[in-house]
Amino acid sequence: MNPFQVGIVGYGWAAAAHIEAINRGTLGRAVAVCSSRPLDARKLSARHGCELRVFSDYRAMLADPAIQVVSICSYHKLHAAQAIAAARARKHIIVEKPLALSLKDLRAVEQAVRTSGVKVCVCFELRFSAQFRTLKSVLDAGLLGQLHYAEVDYYHGIGPWYREFEWCTTVQDCGSALLEAGCHAMDALLLCVPGPVEEVVSYAAQSAHPTYAPYQYPPTTVTLLNFKHGAVGKCAAVIDCWQPYYFHTHLVGSEGSALDNHFHSNRLNPLNRHAWSQLGFNPVDSGDVSDHPYQTQFDAFFTALAQDEDMPLTNLAEAARTHTVIFAADMSWRQQRPVKLNEL
Repeated sequence: MNPFQVGIVGYGWAAAAHIEAINRGTLGRAVAVCSSRPLDARKLSARHGCELRVFSDYRAMLADPAIQVVSICSYHKLHAAQAIAAARARKHIIVEKPLALSLKDLRAVEQAVRTSGVKVCVCFELRFSAQFRTLKSVLDAGLLGQLHYAEVDYYHGIGPWYREFEWCTTVQDCGSALLEAGCHAMDALLLCVPGPVEEVVSYAAQSAHPTYAPYQYPPTTVTLLNFKHGAVGKCAAVIDCWQPYYFHTHLVGSEGSALDNHFHSNRLNPLNRHAWSQLGFNPVDSGDVSDHPYQTQFDAFFTALAQDEDMPLTNLAEAARTHTVIFAADMSWRQQRPVKLNEL
């Protein structure tokens, strides 16, 4: 089978990681880049070790019949409109998080995808990390019993040392700490705890340090979730901190608990509940996209495309669930009240 030909939209940090991950596999091949910045096709091809055509007009790239998949790595505020355009052009879609910055735009993406029948892969790639694949296996095996509490928190200071700080600090371009980066933690929490969320309440704060003053929205939020089946959860998104990157994970069930890369289970005798046992993975410990498991995710997507199946783990339905909870959480801290999901 010939590899799926992929056009990349936007050329920055994430796009370079997408090109490398796609080309390391055998099922997809990056063949074009569309950017508002002037790019030299010869230099770009040499940099990535593959032939890349360059487009300055997104519509022209979508009109190219050779391109079967579009990978959207542009500014956050452009994701929804570009995904809708790709769906209407009958191109399959890889899209960086966040998928959309509003519930209205999310629903418009869903409608366009339903109408066109294309497949979608949303870059919540941490679902494919060793950490969350292992934790999901532990949960599916029943080693923790029935979860009644879960917390997954994102701590990563995002300041002027990142290029995106030029634009991610504004409400128009990003909107919230969860939409900027904490969405990975919320998505991981929802991966671990099945079932619908009934209500959320979210609180917000901001560091007094002048480095983080440009944020137009609170760069720290903490969200409490009440699930319909009785479990509760907590997700902190803290992007104005001074500390190493930390993706805190704590799951508590009727038969055991997991804490980052440690666990205890009553169902594995003779484990000592007074001491943690070790799980065999390195925890997610970097916000650098080059450290994220894109290749595993993209290989799964191209395999699903070849079989005319939906993307496992990070398809549109899963991503829409995560985004809907995020929009409810952001509504909560803005309106300073609990928000039921059926209000949206």
